[in-house]
Amino acid sequence: MSRIANNDPELTHRLTRRGMLGVAAGATAAALLGAAAPASAATTVPTTGSAPAPAPAGGRGRPLLPPGRLGIQLYSLRDKVGTLGFAPVFAELEKYGYDEIEFAGYTQGSAGPITLPNLRRLARNHGLTPIGSHVGYYSDDPNAYTFAQNLEKVLDDAQALGLKHIGTASGPFRYGSTVDAWKRAAEEFNTYGAAARARGMKFYQHNHSDEFAFAADDPKVRLYDVLLAETDPDLVYLEMDIYWAYAGQFRFSKRPDGTTAPFEPLDYVLAHPHRYPLFHVKDGVSDPTNEFGYRMTDVGDGDIDYQRFISTVTHLRGQRSAHHWQTEHDTPPDSLSFARRSSAYLHSLREKC
Repeated sequence: MSRIANNDPELTHRLTRRGMLGVAAGATAAALLGAAAPASAATTVPTTGSAPAPAPAGGRGRPLLPPGRLGIQLYSLRDKVGTLGFAPVFAELEKYGYDEIEFAGYTQGSAGPITLPNLRRLARNHGLTPIGSHVGYYSDDPNAYTFAQNLEKVLDDAQALGLKHIGTASGPFRYGSTVDAWKRAAEEFNTYGAAARARGMKFYQHNHSDEFAFAADDPKVRLYDVLLAETDPDLVYLEMDIYWAYAGQFRFSKRPDGTTAPFEPLDYVLAHPHRYPLFHVKDGVSDPTNEFGYRMTDVGDGDIDYQRFISTVTHLRGQRSAHHWQTEHDTPPDSLSFARRSSAYLHSLREKC
């Protein structure tokens, strides 16, 4: 059962709008550019019939979102953490029905110092489980807090917080955009993954849209496919930022020579569900005039079909509770309002009876 009440007239209006948009709205970019299987044969999985048809949002039936699996990336709330501190922010998240939190730094300008054990305890006191954290990949500064420069310190801190996942939102562009450059970065990711696994954690990489571009030295190869192929699936995991994946679909469904190479982000998950323990649930209003194809908005206000996406993933055999769904908005006009409204929308989604 949801920890929040669903009696918000504004939410009812949003759900009605989403019901009218239907599945077609979630495929806005695909309709513009042409939907097809991923460019790489290794990631080609048909989506038709993968999950039962979703019920209208807000209808009766089992909650679509698995219990205990709704989180938020605290980067979205960095302004409130900086002015109010973690405690008031965590209290609000508890009230909004969140279960988990993902860090993007352990201070974020917090009002007053806080130790990692106290931060972990504070989260627990508000019913929040720290599930992951974003840390830099590399830096030219040998003292930088990154995987490349200070791997053991990064893992020490993650253990102190009790994290099950520790990752980076940096793209594997350290050595360039060629196939060999990404193979080299993949080797480093495998090293970080092995070190994380030795401590009982999973190392992961969070995508933006550029990961779906084509290799500079081979325009037939999508860089994201290199990352998947060259990293050990038992050591390196992925956090799909769903918004940025669809932005990648919008930007890179054609090769540099103009030939079509469309792909469907969901197919990557269906081909490798165990590699995606985490998702960023971020929404966008379709806007073909925008370079990314979307304008970011609160979850439920945009055109990405989360009823379909979440339903498809959670109906895979043995996968209902295998994933963690983190809401995020990079620059919300009102961060607490974003957190509240996004949680309310996701809690309102129901499976088909």
